[in-house]
Amino acid sequence: MRFVLPPIRRSRNPLVRALSVVAGLAVLGVLLVFGVVVLGVLLAGGLVFLAVRQWKLARDGVRPAPRPAAARATHDPNVLEGEFVVIRQGDPVHH
Repeated sequence: MRFVLPPIRRSRNPLVRALSVVAGLAVLGVLLVFGVVVLGVLLAGGLVFLAVRQWKLARDGVRPAPRPAAARATHDPNVLEGEFVVIRQGDPVHH
């Protein structure tokens, strides 16, 4: 079973057509302004969040520890570091 909408009957009156275009542009403008307001609120909220976070870090005196120069120089981006456990086929695995 298909759901089919009846065809849209457009008015032949030029005044009604012009008013519908103006109404459509007004709705589009309202949506655009609403989007800009939401974007501004999100941006302001993010900036406030970052400022509070930086202020708390500066107040507490927490600074990330600098990495030694030797560790930075020997870092190879092609090497994946981490801890792992070798699981042999047939041995029971205990989690």
